[in-house]
Amino acid sequence: MSPDLVFRDPSVLDFLGLRPDFSEAELEVSILLELETFLLELGQGFSVVARQKRMSIGADDYYLDLLFFHRRLRALVAIERKLGRFDARDKGQMELYLRWLDKHERQRDENPPLGFILCADRNEEQIELLELTEGSVRVASYLTELPPRELLERELLESIKHARARAIAGEGLALTDAGG
Repeated sequence: MSPDLVFRDPSVLDFLGLRPDFSEAELEVSILLELETFLLELGQGFSVVARQKRMSIGADDYYLDLLFFHRRLRALVAIERKLGRFDARDKGQMELYLRWLDKHERQRDENPPLGFILCADRNEEQIELLELTEGSVRVASYLTELPPRELLERELLESIKHARARAIAGEGLALTDAGG
């Protein structure tokens, strides 16, 4: 079990019924009101630990939006919601939270905590430069309404094309390794 198999991108939050100009607080309240549906959208195995988890670091208090535990990963999962685009500073904030959770909350038999930044726009170039496709911090976008069918079909076909290309490249590598 890996974080890549657990976190969905994008997460479709159309069931929240948010207005187009919703605030971060409205997003949080809507998620909590529809917690069961939100957890099902995230995937199986999540348990709620805390909302607005207070973390005192020196003279400052920080508040993590949502804290879950994932049973199969055996790890705490910190979730931060962002209304806008992902920003490199969001990674630093999440890393601070994860280190605090690791030091103060993680039990001996648990894996290190994971961070999940849920934002309106992933900002692909920053994610690539920060190498956020691996490691303990992940970024995913959310949709508050489903995109048009044509776009979904186009994205599905593109994903199939990429998966086939990866499979063919993997077969070529396997043949090269076997023959070499």
